[in-house]
Amino acid sequence: MNLLESLNWRYAVKRMTGDKLPQQKVDIILEAARLAPTSSGIQPFSIIQVTDKKLMEKIQPIAYNQPQITEASHLLIFAAWDDITSNSIDKVYEQITAERNLPADALKSYTDNLKASYAALTKEQRFERAARQAYIAFGVAIAAAATEQVDATPMEGFKNTELDHLLGLHEKGLRSVTILTLGVRDTANDWLANLKKVRRPLDELVIELN
Repeated sequence: MNLLESLNWRYAVKRMTGDKLPQQKVDIILEAARLAPTSSGIQPFSIIQVTDKKLMEKIQPIAYNQPQITEASHLLIFAAWDDITSNSIDKVYEQITAERNLPADALKSYTDNLKASYAALTKEQRFERAARQAYIAFGVAIAAAATEQVDATPMEGFKNTELDHLLGLHEKGLRSVTILTLGVRDTANDWLANLKKVRRPLDELVIELN
């Protein structure tokens, strides 16, 4: 299927069978998320992959007992950096200059301006910037899952602080933002499985300025 056919095929699955997905398909989804664009190429987030059923059972009440949490094959938790610091920017650009075989100070003017722009923000504002970048990768992962014919459920409905505590994310400088459950749709028990996909018409969604 092409991309539009894949996006029409997918929906936010409400019940999953518990069947295990091939890790190769999940790796493609993760690689797509890794390749997603981010502001200044910083990629200020991590993706936590969960397959342990006991851990899923601990996460389920934090996610308001949504059944997909334990019925999924994999959980992908998108966690943004809790801060974007000068040191973290330097680390990113040290990798960029090294992999592009550039002089160490080739991008100094750019990174100095970038660090100054982030320094002018509060820590919470810097986290919000990181969270928005995580959402870009999250969206790319959803599209990649569709093209791989992997069922998925995007989730914001969970207690972020409790999940952060359970997974020890604070110690890693991370805060959870979204969850993507990956698995196989259970059409026999999913009330949404056979309903028509409904979206706003394109002529209402798009505003043309000619």
